[in-house]
Amino acid sequence: MRKKVSSLATGRGSRSKEKTKIILSLLDEHPETKASEWIKVAKLPKSSYYEWKIKLGKQVDKDKEIREEIELIVKESRGRYGYRRVNTALRNKGIIVNHKRVLRIMKQEGLLCSKFKTRSRKYSSYKGQIGKVANNIVNRQFKASKPNQLWLTDVTEFRIKGKEEKLYLSPILDLYNSEIISYTLSNHPTIKLTNTMLEKALNKNKDIKELTIHSDQGFHYQHKSWTNKLEKMNIRQSMSRKGNCLDNSPMENFFGILKQEMYYGVEFNSYDELINEIEKYIKWYNEDRIKEKLNGMSPVMYRLHSA
Repeated sequence: MRKKVSSLATGRGSRSKEKTKIILSLLDEHPETKASEWIKVAKLPKSSYYEWKIKLGKQVDKDKEIREEIELIVKESRGRYGYRRVNTALRNKGIIVNHKRVLRIMKQEGLLCSKFKTRSRKYSSYKGQIGKVANNIVNRQFKASKPNQLWLTDVTEFRIKGKEEKLYLSPILDLYNSEIISYTLSNHPTIKLTNTMLEKALNKNKDIKELTIHSDQGFHYQHKSWTNKLEKMNIRQSMSRKGNCLDNSPMENFFGILKQEMYYGVEFNSYDELINEIEKYIKWYNEDRIKEKLNGMSPVMYRLHSA
């Protein structure tokens, strides 16, 4: 209090706006005092004080409305959005706000998500050359001008503390809009895991022409049941170089996002609970999670919009 009163009396922070802020703060701390007393100490014209009081009141109300919208967006995303994505979500609602203001409000309310969580080791399905190894025809050219032009796939694993069993996720990502068009989950990384995923994707997208599927050199993708199916459907096969995760970086990026936003730091009681959360997350990721590179739309929204 002494510091605030000193600022008023000595003229430090001489702007009327700053002095009005200090007076309002002092009135909150000491409701028994009168505004006129502090105005006198500040040598501030009453007209200036009341003018800035109204302006600052409107500013607080404005922050309140935006704060409520931000809290709703963060709640719907289950705390997965940082301030830039929250700002995009506000823009999609027709609310234009400076990103610095969004950051300030999220800091004040403790709504910023943490990006530093424990990471698990990467699952590797490579078992040497057991079948056909395709050339890396994609060669890190991760571009697709239309749906069903370039699919990426891989397998990742999940563990629950205290349980010996593991869970494996095998998805197909359409590079055009980063949509997960098919996936399977199993406690065993078998050939059936990837083949079933491929069948689901092909049944869902029957009118396919000039499609390329890119993967690593895992045994699933060298197996004749996989390669024969691709040859039968006239689908080109591409493989990363051995042990080079950058050759399939968009797929690795999806795994990183998924685990960062719903797996790391969360204690699951059973694999059924984990499966349920992964399924809900993928649905939310496809239909609702906005991406800057998709003009602030979700993968499904972008595909429908472009169509």
